[in-house]
Amino acid sequence: MKPKLHTGMLRRLGVTLLCIWSLGPIVMIILSSFRPERDIFSPARRFVLEFTTSNYTQLFVSFPQFVGNMGNSLIVAIGATALAVITSTLAGFVYSRQRGKILAASAFFAILIRLVPPVVVSLPLFPIADALHLSDTHILLIILYSTFWVSMLSVMMKTFIDQIPTTLDEAARVDGAGTFQIFLKIVLPLSITGMIAGGIFVFVYAWNEYLFAFIFTSTYAVTGPVVVSNIMDSVAGTQWGVLFAAATLQLAPVLALVIIFQKYLIAGLMAGSVKG
Repeated sequence: MKPKLHTGMLRRLGVTLLCIWSLGPIVMIILSSFRPERDIFSPARRFVLEFTTSNYTQLFVSFPQFVGNMGNSLIVAIGATALAVITSTLAGFVYSRQRGKILAASAFFAILIRLVPPVVVSLPLFPIADALHLSDTHILLIILYSTFWVSMLSVMMKTFIDQIPTTLDEAARVDGAGTFQIFLKIVLPLSITGMIAGGIFVFVYAWNEYLFAFIFTSTYAVTGPVVVSNIMDSVAGTQWGVLFAAATLQLAPVLALVIIFQKYLIAGLMAGSVKG
C-alpha cells in the first residue's frame, strides 16, 4: 500500500504545482488590475491589501474605443468559429466516410500547411487583401482565422465521426436516406460534442489573436489584443494598472467560456483515445 500512497501523493503534488504554474499569472493579473499602480511592483507594499477600481476608470477614459474593439473581437470570433465548425464538420464527414488517395493527400497537405508559421503567409497576403478591398474588415479576419484552424479541426471532427457506427448509415440507406440526409439527421446530432469542443478552440484563438489583427486592421476592425498592446507605450511609459485592467477584461470572457464548457474541451483533447 505504501508505494501506491506515495504515487498518489506525488500525483497530487504534481497537479497542485501545475495549477499554481498555470493559474498564478492569471490571478496576479486580476489582482493587480484592482491595486493602485504604486503598489503593483512595490516590494514594500506587496502584501498591502488596498483595492481600487481606478484602473478600470482610467482605461475607459484613456482608451474609450476599447469596448468597441472588444465588440470587434466578438464579431470576428463568432464568425470564425461558425465558419470553421461548419466547414470542418462537413470535411470531417467526408474524410470519415470516404476513402481515396486524393482525400488522404488533401488531408496531409492541410496538416502540412497548418505547420507553416502565420507570419510567413501574412506579409504576402497583405497586397492581395488590399487589392480585394478586404483590409481593415471583419470578414478578412474571419476568413483568416477559420482557414488557419479548419485543417486541424477537420481531423478532429473526423475522429469524432469515426466513432459513430457506420451501421447507422447503412440502416438509413436501406430506408431510402441519401448522403446529405444521413449527415443531417444521424451524423450531425451525434457530433455536437466535437463541434462544441472545436468551436471553443477556434473562439479562444480568434479572440486572442494579435498578429493578423495588427497587420490587416488599422481603424474599423481593430480588435482587443491590438489595443492591449497599444497600452504598452514605450514613449509615454506603460500604465501598468490600466494594462492589467485591459488584460483582465480581455481574459474574462475566454476564462468563463473555458470553465463552462470544460467537459467538451476534455472530450476534444481526448478525441480518438477511446474507441466507441
